[in-house]
Amino acid sequence: MQWLTPLTGLYTAAVAVPALLLLYFLKLKRREQIVSSTFLWKRAVQDLQVNAPFQRLRRNLLLLLQLLMLAAILAALGGPLLSMKPGEARRYVVLIDRSASMGAADVDPTRLQEARRQAKIFVESLRGGGMLSLGQGSDQAMVVAFDDHADVMCSFTSDKRQLTLAIDAIEQSDGRSLLGEALTVAQAFAQSPGVEGNIRTAESPAKLVLFSDGRIADLDEIVLSADDVEYHCIGQSPDNIAITAMQARRSYEDPQEVAIFASLVNYTAEQASCDVQLSIDNDVKAVRSLTIAAAGDTPGSAVVNFTIRHGDAAVVEVRQLRADALAADDAAWAILPAPRRLSVLLVTQGNPALQSALAACPLDRLDPCTPAGFEAMDQGVLDVRQPYDVIVLDNYAPPELPRGRYLLFGAAPNDIGVSVTGRLDNELIADWRNQHPVLKYVNLGNLFAAGANRMTLPRDGEILAEFASGPAIALVRRPGGTFLLTAFDCLETNWPFEPSFVLFCYNSLMFLGSQSAVGQDTHLRVGEPIQIEGVPAGTVARVSGPGIDALAVEASPSGVLRYAATARAGVYRLTWGSDIQRLFAVNLLDDQESRIEPVREITAKGQTIAAQPNVVTRANIELWPWLVAAALMLACVEWLVYNRKMRI
Repeated sequence: MQWLTPLTGLYTAAVAVPALLLLYFLKLKRREQIVSSTFLWKRAVQDLQVNAPFQRLRRNLLLLLQLLMLAAILAALGGPLLSMKPGEARRYVVLIDRSASMGAADVDPTRLQEARRQAKIFVESLRGGGMLSLGQGSDQAMVVAFDDHADVMCSFTSDKRQLTLAIDAIEQSDGRSLLGEALTVAQAFAQSPGVEGNIRTAESPAKLVLFSDGRIADLDEIVLSADDVEYHCIGQSPDNIAITAMQARRSYEDPQEVAIFASLVNYTAEQASCDVQLSIDNDVKAVRSLTIAAAGDTPGSAVVNFTIRHGDAAVVEVRQLRADALAADDAAWAILPAPRRLSVLLVTQGNPALQSALAACPLDRLDPCTPAGFEAMDQGVLDVRQPYDVIVLDNYAPPELPRGRYLLFGAAPNDIGVSVTGRLDNELIADWRNQHPVLKYVNLGNLFAAGANRMTLPRDGEILAEFASGPAIALVRRPGGTFLLTAFDCLETNWPFEPSFVLFCYNSLMFLGSQSAVGQDTHLRVGEPIQIEGVPAGTVARVSGPGIDALAVEASPSGVLRYAATARAGVYRLTWGSDIQRLFAVNLLDDQESRIEPVREITAKGQTIAAQPNVVTRANIELWPWLVAAALMLACVEWLVYNRKMRI
């Protein structure tokens, strides 16, 4: 026998039982009357004796019935349970999947809510120690919630109330479902106490009780045994249409023109039609009808494109309007920056051809300076504030470069992994990537270089154009910025006399100017942290987004604002100072989570684990309804006895 609320019954008994007995000790207040004989008043005399204070209680059937009735009510208040589980007490690790797919509404209200409901029934069925328990001792359990990270909601305990509160505290996220970290955490907590070296205890290992839809991305990387896992599959329907990719970009040629691209996938077994809506700052701009093929061996897919003109910064939203089971992947967002004219710094000893080509580009300003002037600048200002969108270095490589975007002619900096191993003479361009934004519409077929550097690139370097003997134009990305390198000084080539030179300079500036600074990426996946660098140390920003409102975040001493709790898809806004704000789009865009068809058998490292055939049901008997019924029956008997005694 175990009790859910024993203190409630004990506290009530401490008040009710003495109160009932006190009623039988009270002296009745009667009016005195002189009579000639007491022969006919024996009954009254007996009542008077019984109700005298401090008189020993005599046998009274009514008192006995009332005490039994009160005992039944008090026992019911204690919440008695009779466990029906045989065997010894065990330990359990309750694993509850809270990833994006568990937000599907194919079960009422959602899969996560159903998982929590079944988990609470499982917890209520755990055995507790008691005189009528069929097992030995009490079961213990711990609760772990997981998506792409695992959180211990409650460590091992036999307190069912604590376990239930921990299950209720699990919140939905839009993250991926990864079980590896949850298993590592569970194994660490489940290690039997007192185990040192080769000493083994008799305590059996904890059993895993998994509540999930089976859409777990890292099953191939973990080891599970069917004997150690009890898998409860949650979910019924695969009905879902998801947005799995989305981009919004301004045209290089016309910054007012915005192209929006979205890819939609149909995971249902039937062809589906849906309307796709485009909104700019919550203002609907267009709606397109789309038909997507049915899912077969692979899901059906379709692409939708929008082209609009918009001259300001905006939040772009693409949303599919067909009702389905999962809402988290019905929309995707992008942060569209305002078109702006670039500011460029040209560091050169004197290159009229290059300066003229840059001046022909539509720039806000072009500031030329000498290498000595560049070294005299405040490097901290260049690194943190980045007053120039692009810095052009003409045949000059300073020992250290501040963060930024660079176009380099004829020299390579030392700290980005590019080395110069020799010289090349009389080279022609052998091949180039004419579809890359830097070289789009740029014809390099006539470029001749009398001299060039033989560059060796790091593994992640991209070759955009190459001589027969080595790279000619290359792109290298580093945490400190983006570097576009040409292996030659343009004055050692015939390129300044070709129309393609000005077009190359324009493409390069537009491409580099569109590259976000480190830590400033505004397009994130769920779970990726928001990070803004270069703010004053100690700055307090307010974060607003899905489920949060004006949450304070303080910048680190190094001037970094960081917010990592991006568990839900949507638009996040960071504001600080009087008028500074930054928007971030956090999207799901995950095929594994959008494919919501429940998996009845999961396979981990070749081990197949089948889901339990039935939902979780109670494995104990609640005794309080029987006790309440017994109290009602005793009340009826007491009423009958009382009325019978009152008859004369």
